[in-house]
Amino acid sequence: MNSYELNKIFGAVVGSVLAITVIGYISNLLVHPRQLEKSVLDIKIETAAPTAAAAAGPAEVPPIAPLMASADAAAGAALLRNCTSCHTFDKGGRNGVGPNLWDIVGNKKAHIDGFAYSPGVAAKGGQWGYEELNQFLANPRAYIAGTRMAYAGMRRAEDRANLIAHLRTLSDSPKALP
Repeated sequence: MNSYELNKIFGAVVGSVLAITVIGYISNLLVHPRQLEKSVLDIKIETAAPTAAAAAGPAEVPPIAPLMASADAAAGAALLRNCTSCHTFDKGGRNGVGPNLWDIVGNKKAHIDGFAYSPGVAAKGGQWGYEELNQFLANPRAYIAGTRMAYAGMRRAEDRANLIAHLRTLSDSPKALP
């Protein structure tokens, strides 16, 4: 390579740096940034009393009994994919993050000995009937305060009915429909 080629490369680099410097200088002359008086992101954190909606309690969940007659257990089996990361469903199956759900319909709450249920679930008492499962699946944290279940809830009543219908079949003697 001769010196003329090196001069062209050096000239291109110096010219590029000069062009970028001039463009930056001109853009600073055209644009005048100013400090905002008030932040655009106004994040409010409530530490006061709960709102009226929260004080009123959880939203009313319609009864599931009318939907159970037409519920599709096969469609409910497809909905289990949301639950399999934490629960197992086979008879005598192991517990995961959540308890095994074999024979859950009609069984008492916190029924598996040795499983570390959250304090809210352990204190709730009663049985997992159709309406109790419906309320819990709609919004677990509203139904049992202090539950560690991270699931946000199932909005569609038809999906809840299908899932409960499938959970009903996971038993040696399924509970009668309501």
